[in-house]
Amino acid sequence: MKAIMCKTHGSPDSLVFEDIAEPELKAGQVRVGVKACGVNFPDVLMVAGKYQMQPPLPFSPGAELAGEILQTAPDVTRFQSGQRVIALSAFGGMAEQICVPQQVVIPIPDEMPYETAAAFLYTYGTSYYALKQRARLQRGETLLVLGAAGGVGLAAVDLGHLLGATVIAAASSPEKLAMAREYGATQTIDYKQDSLKEQVLELTGGKGADVIYDPVGGELFDQCLRCVAWNGRILVVGFASGTIQDIPANLTLLKGLSVVGVFWGRFAKEEPAAHNQNTKELFDYYAKGDIRPKISGSFTLENGARAIATLSERRAIGKIVVTI
Repeated sequence: MKAIMCKTHGSPDSLVFEDIAEPELKAGQVRVGVKACGVNFPDVLMVAGKYQMQPPLPFSPGAELAGEILQTAPDVTRFQSGQRVIALSAFGGMAEQICVPQQVVIPIPDEMPYETAAAFLYTYGTSYYALKQRARLQRGETLLVLGAAGGVGLAAVDLGHLLGATVIAAASSPEKLAMAREYGATQTIDYKQDSLKEQVLELTGGKGADVIYDPVGGELFDQCLRCVAWNGRILVVGFASGTIQDIPANLTLLKGLSVVGVFWGRFAKEEPAAHNQNTKELFDYYAKGDIRPKISGSFTLENGARAIATLSERRAIGKIVVTI
């Protein structure tokens, strides 16, 4: 079968497109014929050898895929051949087939295209868990979203608007901010041009944001500490800036703020009932048209390296997918 393979750590240009052996189906697994694979920032980090959980070389990137079940192991009773599913595989998704444990497989609604399904749960699952369980976002609160046109950021804007918050979107270009406005942001900040801290305080009348969603980290996180409201919550979602910041504990005391970690993958494993309920609610929101996953680029499997490069170079708005 065909696959994109990482044989040595480096830039996306180091990836190769080649024939490899079909995976062996083991007990408890299903074989999925991959139709589409979402591209996420952990893929960039894995290829570079910088992710906290590195697969052994060689490997195929791609942790979020959608397709059709081709075969099930004899001990699998929850699924059958022909079902349309999402699989959250950690890696291996940029290939024509993959074998995954049945526990990471989720049926998808008939009305959801494969491309949308492959671009859905990592972003909307992360952002819904962040806003619902971790921040306990309330209607009428002010939500500041950094990286607001990226995959998780745009999902946070979409969901924050749906949940009744006043959404301030912060991003690095007018094009990205325009997209955030389309998804429900009422105010925007270009942090390449203006001080994030000063703009947030001005827009909130000096109060600050009640909830800050931060997938960027670094210097912007430092500004977030200084423009969060009393009893505010800062959501640590990721470190796209490449810098993992230190936290001055005195500011948490002075502002009564909470710095809250968001690790959706761990949540799904530790609290499966809550995770499953979140997933059901997200599918319901999608079916009603309340949320609109954004796919800004689609690449063939042969061009999977270009898809990862597009994300690495910060050129993506919403999600990038690879189709097979």
